[in-house]
Amino acid sequence: MIVDITYPIETWPRQNELTHITGEARRTIGGAVCNVLLDLARLDPMLPLMASGLVGHDAEGDLIMEEMGRYPNLDLSMIRRDSQTSFTIVMSDHETKERTFFQYAGASAEYGRQEIEWDRMDADIFHMGYILLLPYLDEPDEEYGTRMARLLHLAREHGLKTSIDVVSEAGERFECLVPPALKYTDYCIINELEAQQITGVLLRDENGRLHQEHMKEALFKLRALGVSTWAVIHCPELGCGIDERESYCEFPSLTLPKGFIKGTVGAGDAFCAGVLYAAETGMPLSEGLKLGSCTAAASLSKANASDGVQTKNEVLKLYEKYGNNR
Repeated sequence: MIVDITYPIETWPRQNELTHITGEARRTIGGAVCNVLLDLARLDPMLPLMASGLVGHDAEGDLIMEEMGRYPNLDLSMIRRDSQTSFTIVMSDHETKERTFFQYAGASAEYGRQEIEWDRMDADIFHMGYILLLPYLDEPDEEYGTRMARLLHLAREHGLKTSIDVVSEAGERFECLVPPALKYTDYCIINELEAQQITGVLLRDENGRLHQEHMKEALFKLRALGVSTWAVIHCPELGCGIDERESYCEFPSLTLPKGFIKGTVGAGDAFCAGVLYAAETGMPLSEGLKLGSCTAAASLSKANASDGVQTKNEVLKLYEKYGNNR
């Protein structure tokens, strides 16, 4: 549970060079807990949701509780307050809309240390975001490989289906931290760069070219690593996945007009929310990819993560306007 402090900049500078901040910083709530749950709450105001996380006794924590408290279908009773709220400094390139993140873990670093009240968690799907960004849970565990894997196992023991997302970062931590968790994962929804680091399958090369022909191989590797139900990869060009019957499907991203995109913060979480809504409501994966793509597109229409997301029916109308098969 994070507060994003976003600075608009002219362009990303090279090392030791200067760039200009072109406007005031925006403070918005973010992170998987906030983004995914708010997107789901907007897609379906009748869908019961519950947040589990840590925020601080500070202005950022107050902001999170205030923003999330606006949704009657979102239960905040399992949020604990302690220490300082996690925050991320986001540098947003004015021209490319690409973002660079500087993250302070704060209270979220301790998530999982105290026992989760599983008996109070009246839910179907336990979505965990993000692996590689929750220091306590990323620590090793002798039996399960990581504490994150142990937590996902516990969620399954309490009758929950599990879902994971991964934060994008440079380095070698993917190899040791993600595979143990995949053994206890039912829904894996990640981007192409994360999938590439986990599976070793080339999906985007050094020149930025997407190797769509390798997607199926990467998805089947995710299944081989333990994902039981849906393995999904999303990127700016498309979303694709394999379902519980190992059937492959893909859905191209919407063709958005110039000027439509106001910001890309939270687009991946919005895609994830669409796919999770499909899983929760019994839709096939193919329809989940469509809803994920439309929800991500809606998110792009506003500068922050969730303000562009509306109800499921409204979001799907974007396909009528901008879908490649319209």
